Amino acid sequence: FFQDEKNQVLTTNIWLNMRWYDHYLQWNQSEYPGVKNLRFTTDQIWTPDILLYNSADDEFDSTFKTNVLVNSSGYCNYLPPGIFMSTCNVDVRWFPFDIQKCELKFGSWTFDGWLLDLQMSEADISGYMPNGEWDLVGVPGSRNEIFYDCCKEPYPDVTFVVTIRRRTLYYALNLLIPCVLLSSMTLLIFLLPADSGEKISLGITVLLSLTVFMLLVAEIMPATSDSIPLIGQYFASIMIIVGMSVIATVVVLQYHHHDPNGGNMPKWVQLVLLQWVAWFLRMKRPGEGEDPERPPCAPHLRRCSSGSHSGSIPNASNSVNNNGNLLYIGFSSLDEASPTVSGGGGGCSCSGASGGGDPQLQVILDEVRFIADRFRAQDENESVADQWKFAAAVIDRLCLVAFSVFNIICTISILMSAPNFVEAVSKDFI
Repeated sequence: FFQDEKNQVLTTNIWLNMRWYDHYLQWNQSEYPGVKNLRFTTDQIWTPDILLYNSADDEFDSTFKTNVLVNSSGYCNYLPPGIFMSTCNVDVRWFPFDIQKCELKFGSWTFDGWLLDLQMSEADISGYMPNGEWDLVGVPGSRNEIFYDCCKEPYPDVTFVVTIRRRTLYYALNLLIPCVLLSSMTLLIFLLPADSGEKISLGITVLLSLTVFMLLVAEIMPATSDSIPLIGQYFASIMIIVGMSVIATVVVLQYHHHDPNGGNMPKWVQLVLLQWVAWFLRMKRPGEGEDPERPPCAPHLRRCSSGSHSGSIPNASNSVNNNGNLLYIGFSSLDEASPTVSGGGGGCSCSGASGGGDPQLQVILDEVRFIADRFRAQDENESVADQWKFAAAVIDRLCLVAFSVFNIICTISILMSAPNFVEAVSKDFI
């Protein structure tokens, strides 16, 4: 047999075995010694007009008219072979772990049940040749009688149900395993560094690859809206996961490359992402818990810079040592500068500053203050930027965990929902 799922047609090679008694074809074998049986064509004797009701063949009756074998008792045996094309309602809900049941309904076209009593014998499947895509489960049959409103007589028919199970190894290797690998590659999006510039590209590439596989499935399946194939549900779920991952990646990149001058992080974002979610994911900010060392004189120097611009340091000479390195502004050595800047206590104070300073020294101090302010502003901007980058890292880690769990649950729940999943796996993979 051959299953055309796209057009929902089952093609089978069948030998029909029809037997009946014709009293007009009896003879006395003793009067005709040696004549045990005769062969007649279908045009010479009466033959039942048994046809396949649900035929999809252009000629409707696709049997080959063979001879009828008749013995002396009038017993007629008619075995017409044929390649039958029958309609078959394909249920693709559990594809590729599906079992299809296709009916072959045979009956007389002109004789009712009072003129032709149609009986059934079991189908012989001993000559079945194995198929690479389908396994034949069985061909059970039943005899049915239908009564129509127009007539009192019954109309019998014999219906055989061809039950076949799909072999899933081909589809698993060519559709399921690549889809599982592509869904796993989705998780790599959240492992790529945001500075690499390939996070969005990877997500879009995986999404396009899944679209190609969806088109392959659509070419195999019939265009029906009665049910959605199981593999179609799986592909759709994975595509939703990939689409959501691309959206999450856009949010991550927006946080990672956030402009520090664009505004501070909202309080609720700091509370949720930087505290609750970071604690749940066991994430710590780089350098968290470390107390950075600050130069001991920095606070006093800031107080000096905020004082009067007329302050000066006496005996300033702006000397440089022999190696070309600046020792201290306005003094030839640090010992000379210590009484004025450090004071008697040895601390960093500005008690020695007085009015009437050197204008050149004042310009230098203004430049130093400007450079210090710029460095402090850069430090603040870097701190804000690091805060946004840490928030982006938290979202990345959260999406990695969430999408991993969702991917595993989706794969197990959808694929194992098929009724014969265990049977199919055990027969085709083990």
